[in-house]
Amino acid sequence: MDILKKIHREIVTLSPEDSFLVEDRTKEYFDYPIHYHPEMELNFVLNGKNVRRTIGDSMEIIDDIDLVLVGPNLYHVWEQHECENKEIREVTIQFHNDLFDDSFLHRSVMRPIKEMFDRSAHGILFSKETSMALKDRILKVPKMGGMDNFMEIFSILYDLSISRNQRLLSTLSVQPINFESSNKIKALYEFVQKNYSKKITLKEAAELVNLSNVSFNRFIKRRTGKTFVDYLNEVRIGYASKFLIERDLGISEIAFICGFNSIANFNRVFKKNKKRTPTQYRNDFSGIKRVL
Repeated sequence: MDILKKIHREIVTLSPEDSFLVEDRTKEYFDYPIHYHPEMELNFVLNGKNVRRTIGDSMEIIDDIDLVLVGPNLYHVWEQHECENKEIREVTIQFHNDLFDDSFLHRSVMRPIKEMFDRSAHGILFSKETSMALKDRILKVPKMGGMDNFMEIFSILYDLSISRNQRLLSTLSVQPINFESSNKIKALYEFVQKNYSKKITLKEAAELVNLSNVSFNRFIKRRTGKTFVDYLNEVRIGYASKFLIERDLGISEIAFICGFNSIANFNRVFKKNKKRTPTQYRNDFSGIKRVL
């Protein structure tokens, strides 16, 4: 499949202190490339008839309503394909795969959720009946805050785990090289997360993991598929995306606090990553919530 030739490692704007990241968006088309991330994702699509969904080695044309749980590091994408609807509603809920620790998941009451999380390595499609039954609750989640938000998402996950007619999508649980599995890459990841707003040089990053500049370039390219500059910019753009939606700040101010010293460079890098300008991106989203 041509779609698998370029797989994108998404940097999810979910901090270690967050529980859930909820994105609520009404859009005219899907244009994000096929990607993966270590976070789990529940994706709900309404008015998306004839959108093409790819999960691992599964490729299907969806109906008006689609609800899928995507496990950690499983390739996925929703493409416009032959969908003609100009008001597609998409609610995406992302959360760390260790949000609920093993001791909690092994409680008897949690068994359905644990088993669902295990199956999500293949991607789980929930039935149209389940999707319709949960539709109003899912659409209300972005408008909720704090503990109400947390408890409602937890309740939705439990109801999904005991729902009937679930279907696994991918015959294989596709696992790319785990981005966080290397101590060096983990140290680099944590360093960039803490210092993305500052100037970070290639030499500084290479010294952090005790590699020469040349060896570091090969290392980061092999582990992330990107140059260090591209990786650093992607992290910065991830935070910029979050700030554009969550904070009432000017675009130039956001560019500065995300490590860009030039608004022109920020606009160029942002459009390259998000396929739209910062202003268009801010206008595209109807809401986003972060639960602490």
